[in-house]
Amino acid sequence: MSAPVSELWNGELERQVREALRVIRFGTVTLVIQDGRVIQIDKSEKIRLNRQEHIHGSGI
Repeated sequence: MSAPVSELWNGELERQVREALRVIRFGTVTLVIQDGRVIQIDKSEKIRLNRQEHIHGSGI
């Protein structure tokens, strides 16, 4: 039997998901679900470098 929607998606979870989406420019936000509940939010962000700016040793 599944839990009520209010238990699965509450205000705090929504706030955290919105924040993860707000701060990411390129990448993914993944919700990890266990037993029908969100247990983890993963955020993976890509940082793209302008290749020409870093050719002459001015990069990392």
